Order: sequence, then structure tokens, then C-alpha cells
Amino acid sequence: MNSTLLSSPLQGFTDFRFRKAFHKHFGGIDTFYSPYIKLNGKLIVKGSYERDILPENNTTLEVIPQIITNDAEEFLFVTKYVQQFGYKELNWNLGCPYPMVAKCGMGSGLISNTSQIEHILKRVHNETDIIVSIKMRMGYENPTEILDVFPILEQYPIKNIAIHARIGKQLYKGGVDLDSFQKCLETSKQKIYYNGDITSVAKFKELQERFPSIDHWMIGRGLIADPFLPSMIKNNTTEYPKNRFEIFEAFHDEIYREYDAYLQGPTPIRMKMLGFWEYFSESFSNPQKTFKKIKKAGNSKSYEAAVKEIFKNG
Repeated sequence: MNSTLLSSPLQGFTDFRFRKAFHKHFGGIDTFYSPYIKLNGKLIVKGSYERDILPENNTTLEVIPQIITNDAEEFLFVTKYVQQFGYKELNWNLGCPYPMVAKCGMGSGLISNTSQIEHILKRVHNETDIIVSIKMRMGYENPTEILDVFPILEQYPIKNIAIHARIGKQLYKGGVDLDSFQKCLETSKQKIYYNGDITSVAKFKELQERFPSIDHWMIGRGLIADPFLPSMIKNNTTEYPKNRFEIFEAFHDEIYREYDAYLQGPTPIRMKMLGFWEYFSESFSNPQKTFKKIKKAGNSKSYEAAVKEIFKNG
């Protein structure tokens, strides 16, 4: 069975600059989901969200925009907004685990509010022709919350449900709950995608054996920690290219230049790249030591020197 690989959106990481560079240097991802659009109570889309989904910033790859909301009016507004750029699908985030989001009744905090989910879907399907897909956790407090949502979803032509096999309260801690995910597969009549802890080719094969009916797989943090992973899965290999660290360095340099040109001043670019290196360091023989070198670099000159040294030593 051919596997379709999708990039799970990660706020602060997988914007158009990252996506373009990733697609150019590594490949392997069939479809990227943009980090969510959030309106903050006003029917205005921030400039950074708009830049992220502008067609001219996404010419080389397929992108599906995402919304996070618990409000029907916001959903309808963003639907019309993305349609003006030619998008036919809008992904609804019912998965974000962060307490500040969940406690406002959004992301994974909305899963238990089945009446509001139904209200929003009814209006969106009655008043627009957008294709709706959903990314969700199995619940916020417990993994059975999702089971109460399935009968509502089945009333609508939802394109697919990408399920991260954790609950919101876990954040990213602890393992994925594969037994509860299996229960989702047995219960739902919808097209299900799998998401959660695809961190190596071996791990992917384990999951593929466990869930043979799944043919769409979503990779989130694993894609940043090991950018070669999607193409290695596609090519059914555990062998890295011989010039692995040269490719990685070229990718790093591209996103570093892009963010440096966009962000104002040395502190924002330092914080941005520190965030990436928390994941990138996992690709090196001593992740802790690698990350420590980046952390110690107090200015752009010392940062660039540290990066050169890290890639040289591999």
C-alpha cells in the first residue's frame, strides 16, 4: 500500500519559509498543513497568517490552511477568506493541547463540547461549499471523548480526521495510546489519518503493521528532529545520504537567512533558531552537547561558528 505523508502543523516552526526550504532540500512530504489561523475575537486576519498562506509563497508544494476556533462566525469568516486565495479545503484544529488554548474551549478543549462542534459544522456546511477536514486529539481529559464526537461528524461530508493518539492533558509527554486509537478506527466510519510519534523508519513500520488500513500518516516533531525521515520512509530505507550533513547545513543556512531577514534584531533570530535546534540536535551523536553549543552562542558570529563546527563534525 502506498503511503501518503503529511506535515503536521507546528506553531512557530512550519511556516512557508520552513516548508519551502524543507521541500527543496529533503522532499518526501505530499501535503503540508499551515499552522492555524486564530482570530482573537475580531474578524481580522493577522498579516503573518496571510503571508503564510499566500499562493505566491507556496508555489512549489500543496498546502492546506488550518483554523482554530470555537465560534461559527469566525469559521465562516476564515472560510471566505481562504477561498479568495483559491483554497478549497480548511482544516479545523481540535487538537492543540496547550492549556491557554484548551481552557478557552478551543483545540483539544473543544472535543467534549459536542453541541458546539455540531453547531459550527451545521452552519459551515449549510452556508459554504468549503471542504472540511479535522485534526484532533482523542480528548482533553480522557481518550473516550472523541467517541462521542464521531456520530456528529458522520452527519457531514468531512474529508478526513487526522487523530493524534494522545489526549490534550498529556501535551507531548508519555507515549501514544495505540489501543485507544484502535478503538477510534473500529468506531468511526470516517477516513482516519494517523498522527503521533513517527520518529524513525522502524517506528513507522511498527505503526504500519499495527494499523494496516491506514494509508495517510502525519509527521510533526519527528520531521524537524530528522528532516530526512519522510524521504527515507518513501524510499523504504534506513540509509542516510552520504552527504547528509551538507544537505542539512544548506537547509539550515537557507532558513536562517530567511528568518534573519524577516525578524528584527539579534534576540528574535536567536530565540527562533534555538527553538529549531531543540529538535535539530536530535540528529547528532550527542544531542545535549550539540544544543549546549548553540545555547552558549551569544551573538550571530558565535552562533554561525558553532553551527559550522556542529555540521563539520556531524
